[in-house]
Amino acid sequence: MRTDPPVKSKPKKGFVKGFVSTVAAGVVGSALTLAVLPHTDYFQNYYPAAANQDTSSSQAAKSTASTVRPVSTKSTSDSASIADTVEQVSKAIVGIVNYQQQNDPFFRSSNSSQSVESGSGSGVLFQKKGDFAYIVTNNHVVEGASKLEVSIYNGEKTTAEVVGTDALTDLAVLKIDAKNVSTTVQFGDSSTLRPGDQVYAIGNPLGLELSRTVTQGIVSATNRSIPVSTSAGNWETNVIQTDAAINPGNSGGALINSQGLVVGINSMKISENGVEGLGFAIPSNDVIPIVNQLIQNGKIVRPYLGVGLADLNQVSQMYWQSLPENITKGVLVMNIDPNSAAAKAGFEPKDVIVSMNGTAIANSSDLRKYLYSKVKVGDEIKFEIYRDGKQKTLTAKLTNNNSE
Repeated sequence: MRTDPPVKSKPKKGFVKGFVSTVAAGVVGSALTLAVLPHTDYFQNYYPAAANQDTSSSQAAKSTASTVRPVSTKSTSDSASIADTVEQVSKAIVGIVNYQQQNDPFFRSSNSSQSVESGSGSGVLFQKKGDFAYIVTNNHVVEGASKLEVSIYNGEKTTAEVVGTDALTDLAVLKIDAKNVSTTVQFGDSSTLRPGDQVYAIGNPLGLELSRTVTQGIVSATNRSIPVSTSAGNWETNVIQTDAAINPGNSGGALINSQGLVVGINSMKISENGVEGLGFAIPSNDVIPIVNQLIQNGKIVRPYLGVGLADLNQVSQMYWQSLPENITKGVLVMNIDPNSAAAKAGFEPKDVIVSMNGTAIANSSDLRKYLYSKVKVGDEIKFEIYRDGKQKTLTAKLTNNNSE
């Protein structure tokens, strides 16, 4: 397990290996949360009292799971105590252990690898339908796993199946047998949050020995933009900032309001000397459309250009010494998918992209942000590029990442 570097660089894995780990917290999985992805329609919402939910016929995940939606959040004087609320929600918080294959150098047989525990994190049961119950967690909690073991509230352990993952948003959906699941949670409307609102983080800090630990805090800020590095590339993720304690192993757990509604999925914190109370959660309104797409498609469908990129300021000047002196920012094309929109548009290696539809592109994060939030599959995009020091305009018609 990696420790977290400062948020400005690469974030760390938010799950923990062993109780004695002293690393500071998980990162947006590599990162990212994002409300900028395509939204699916919201259908029937599922409520916490699983005893009254439908557990009839067994179907495949894509046909049984219905789309989730947020519940309106209202300021009320709570008649029930926070302890009662937390107790109910905690029944929907699970522990997730990530097992990965590891080669054993002492065995020479054809099957010399073994499955070993790589780390652990948290997850939230948000839907129960038919024979399956569905869990949302961080992608970095489950990434690279050969097996995922889930511990639920009653102490039972079961193996989880991955429904879909998305490294860019650092979210994943798992499913388990519903027979031992008694409670699921509701998502609240994170857009109603204001700095100063009380929130509670529930998860498994430092491992399953401290399962369903509750910490209290406030919303410190909303709509924070945090740069993160993921296995799918760099991004700036939109997050809720909170001073509720979030530690390694909390990743994938719930950030709830006083009504017991999940308003965020805990994902990362800043861990530096002299820094305290800087935790971050993916807003529920960003989580919901991603979860719905993962259940429906098993992946997030995004526009696809088909180029390998490097930031101009991160490559040797020999690759861009022919550029005009006033061009100091942009994205260098390193390679091109021969069947992609970029290839059909006439892109070549060493082209430098400086704008898309007139919007300046300073780095690869800018390009991804524009590609995934401003345009859609089928759109034609005008790219201003420099090739051998000369300015050119190329037009590409975007396909989708299913063709990658």
